Amino acid sequence: MKALFYTREFPPYVYGGAGVHVEYLAAELAKLMELEVRCFGDQDEKTDTLSVKGYPYDNPVFNNSNDKLKAVLKTLSTCVQMNADEVDADIVHCHTWYSHFAGITAKLLYGIPLVVTTHSLEPLRPWKREQLGRGYDASLWIEKTAIEMADAVIAVSNETRDDVLKYFDVDKEKIKVIYNGINLEEYIVTQETAALDKYNIDKSKPYVLFVGRITKQKGIIHLVNAIKYIDPDTQIVLCAGAPDTPEIAKEMEDSVNEV
Repeated sequence: MKALFYTREFPPYVYGGAGVHVEYLAAELAKLMELEVRCFGDQDEKTDTLSVKGYPYDNPVFNNSNDKLKAVLKTLSTCVQMNADEVDADIVHCHTWYSHFAGITAKLLYGIPLVVTTHSLEPLRPWKREQLGRGYDASLWIEKTAIEMADAVIAVSNETRDDVLKYFDVDKEKIKVIYNGINLEEYIVTQETAALDKYNIDKSKPYVLFVGRITKQKGIIHLVNAIKYIDPDTQIVLCAGAPDTPEIAKEMEDSVNEV
């Protein structure tokens, strides 16, 4: 049995939850079967059961493209490149809409079953129109096409399964719920406080901790704007990743400076 993953994110280029999911899932599946990962990037590595190859995202042919459409065009280009090499897997498994076009193409060209894991859904992220313009319509279509033609759909929660059934024409028997998990040998309770000390966090006082990307989806701006209403003795700790766009980066910076 050989599985093929299509994904935008894979180490060392992981910036969001889907990338973490794929990283750990690949490590565990490679213990059970041969696994090939095709991703965005320049990765090129191989072990006995796991091979990883990156495909370029930046392409000078799109340098003069509309700024809002550029990301979608480059994504489609990378997905086509990911199918240029022969596919010999028994099943292809896609993660996030960025890789869905590669999965669609693989199913059609190579005739292998397609599995899609739904980490989050495009219809529930309407603010992306600000970021992508009409490119958002393209991402909606790509995701819808992939999910509805998939042989199986994995939802990471019961709520996500319900959303899939609400927004897409999918046989409910094709959807399975598999919750995200963690490595219990790596993520353990600890009394270590070096990180708190490094960032001058007072251990005698409570704190609100945010961990995630700087994006409207995560609600970090709402948290920052609410700080003025929170008890002054409560600390706010933001472990914030890369912003989605320069605009939200500036909005975040302005909000923090105001506080």
